[in-house]
Amino acid sequence: MELYWPGTTGEWLAWLSAAVTVLIGLVLFFAPRAALKIMRLQTKPERPEAISEIRATFAGFYLGLGLSALVFSQPFLWIALGVSWGFTVFGRLISMLSDRGNTLYNWISVIVEIALAAGPLLFAFGFVG
Repeated sequence: MELYWPGTTGEWLAWLSAAVTVLIGLVLFFAPRAALKIMRLQTKPERPEAISEIRATFAGFYLGLGLSALVFSQPFLWIALGVSWGFTVFGRLISMLSDRGNTLYNWISVIVEIALAAGPLLFAFGFVG
Protein backbone atom coordinates (compact mmCIF):
# COMPACT_ATOMS: atom_id res chain seq x y z
CA MET A 1 0.00 0.00 0.00
CA GLU A 2 1.34 3.43 -0.87
CA LEU A 3 0.17 7.00 -0.64
CA TYR A 4 -1.67 7.99 -3.81
CA TRP A 5 -0.37 11.18 -5.41
CA PRO A 6 -3.10 13.27 -7.14
CA GLY A 7 -2.95 13.69 -10.88
CA THR A 8 -5.85 16.00 -11.77
CA THR A 9 -7.29 19.24 -10.43
CA GLY A 10 -10.23 17.43 -8.86
CA GLU A 11 -7.96 14.94 -7.18
CA TRP A 12 -5.85 17.79 -5.82
CA LEU A 13 -8.92 19.51 -4.36
CA ALA A 14 -10.00 16.33 -2.60
CA TRP A 15 -6.45 15.49 -1.51
CA LEU A 16 -5.84 18.98 -0.08
CA SER A 17 -9.06 18.78 1.91
CA ALA A 18 -7.94 15.47 3.39
CA ALA A 19 -4.44 16.82 4.07
CA VAL A 20 -5.84 19.87 5.89
CA THR A 21 -8.10 17.55 7.88
CA VAL A 22 -5.05 15.51 8.90
CA LEU A 23 -3.12 18.67 9.83
CA ILE A 24 -5.98 19.83 12.04
CA GLY A 25 -6.04 16.38 13.62
CA LEU A 26 -2.30 16.52 14.30
CA VAL A 27 -2.60 19.91 16.00
CA LEU A 28 -5.51 18.63 18.09
CA PHE A 29 -3.53 15.50 19.00
CA PHE A 30 -0.12 16.97 19.78
CA ALA A 31 -1.08 20.49 20.92
CA PRO A 32 -4.60 20.29 22.36
CA ARG A 33 -4.21 23.38 24.56
CA ALA A 34 -3.02 25.47 21.62
CA ALA A 35 -5.91 24.12 19.54
CA LEU A 36 -8.35 25.15 22.26
CA LYS A 37 -6.89 28.67 22.25
CA ILE A 38 -7.28 28.89 18.47
CA MET A 39 -10.91 27.76 18.85
CA ARG A 40 -11.37 30.25 21.70
CA LEU A 41 -12.16 27.54 24.23
CA GLN A 42 -10.70 26.65 27.60
CA THR A 43 -10.88 23.81 30.07
CA LYS A 44 -11.65 24.04 33.76
CA PRO A 45 -8.69 23.26 36.05
CA GLU A 46 -10.82 20.73 37.95
CA ARG A 47 -11.55 18.84 34.69
CA PRO A 48 -8.15 17.68 33.31
CA GLU A 49 -9.90 14.87 31.42
CA ALA A 50 -11.18 17.49 28.97
CA ILE A 51 -7.79 17.46 27.23
CA SER A 52 -8.14 13.73 26.61
CA GLU A 53 -11.46 14.44 24.86
CA ILE A 54 -9.65 16.80 22.49
CA ARG A 55 -6.98 14.19 21.72
CA ALA A 56 -9.36 11.23 21.51
CA THR A 57 -12.70 12.40 20.18
CA PHE A 58 -11.67 15.37 18.06
CA ALA A 59 -8.17 14.43 16.89
CA GLY A 60 -9.06 10.77 16.44
CA PHE A 61 -11.92 11.58 14.08
CA TYR A 62 -9.95 14.11 12.01
CA LEU A 63 -6.92 11.84 11.75
CA GLY A 64 -8.93 8.70 11.04
CA LEU A 65 -11.07 10.15 8.29
CA GLY A 66 -8.33 12.28 6.74
CA LEU A 67 -5.72 9.51 6.67
CA SER A 68 -8.23 6.98 5.36
CA ALA A 69 -9.11 9.30 2.48
CA LEU A 70 -5.43 9.94 1.69
CA VAL A 71 -4.34 6.30 1.88
CA PHE A 72 -7.29 4.59 0.18
CA SER A 73 -8.42 7.40 -2.15
CA GLN A 74 -11.87 5.92 -2.79
CA PRO A 75 -15.00 7.85 -3.92
CA PHE A 76 -17.03 6.95 -0.84
CA LEU A 77 -14.25 8.23 1.42
CA TRP A 78 -14.17 11.52 -0.50
CA ILE A 79 -17.94 11.74 -0.08
CA ALA A 80 -17.65 10.98 3.65
CA LEU A 81 -15.00 13.68 4.01
CA GLY A 82 -17.04 16.26 2.11
CA VAL A 83 -20.28 15.44 3.91
CA SER A 84 -18.52 15.62 7.28
CA TRP A 85 -17.21 19.10 6.50
CA GLY A 86 -20.66 20.00 5.14
CA PHE A 87 -22.29 19.09 8.43
CA THR A 88 -19.61 21.11 10.19
CA VAL A 89 -20.74 24.13 8.16
CA PHE A 90 -24.39 23.34 8.89
CA GLY A 91 -23.76 23.11 12.63
CA ARG A 92 -21.82 26.37 12.65
CA LEU A 93 -24.59 28.17 10.72
CA ILE A 94 -27.25 26.85 13.11
CA SER A 95 -25.14 28.06 16.03
CA MET A 96 -24.69 31.45 14.40
CA LEU A 97 -28.46 31.78 14.04
CA SER A 98 -29.55 30.43 17.40
CA ASP A 99 -26.63 30.96 19.79
CA ARG A 100 -25.63 34.54 18.93
CA GLY A 101 -22.51 33.27 17.22
CA ASN A 102 -22.60 35.76 14.35
CA THR A 103 -18.91 36.73 14.58
CA LEU A 104 -16.13 37.35 12.09
CA TYR A 105 -14.35 34.23 13.40
CA ASN A 106 -17.38 32.08 12.57
CA TRP A 107 -17.83 33.61 9.11
CA ILE A 108 -14.18 32.96 8.25
CA SER A 109 -14.59 29.41 9.56
CA VAL A 110 -17.69 28.90 7.39
CA ILE A 111 -15.78 29.96 4.27
CA VAL A 112 -12.86 27.65 5.04
CA GLU A 113 -15.17 24.74 5.89
CA ILE A 114 -17.21 25.21 2.71
CA ALA A 115 -13.98 24.98 0.72
CA LEU A 116 -12.96 21.84 2.64
CA ALA A 117 -16.38 20.29 1.92
CA ALA A 118 -16.54 21.34 -1.72
CA GLY A 119 -13.21 19.89 -2.88
CA PRO A 120 -13.87 16.22 -2.18
CA LEU A 121 -17.58 16.43 -3.10
CA LEU A 122 -16.94 18.11 -6.45
CA PHE A 123 -14.35 15.46 -7.27
CA ALA A 124 -16.35 12.48 -6.00
CA PHE A 125 -19.44 13.47 -7.98
CA GLY A 126 -17.47 14.21 -11.16
CA PHE A 127 -17.95 17.97 -11.33
CA VAL A 128 -14.19 18.54 -11.39
CA GLY A 129 -11.95 16.02 -13.11
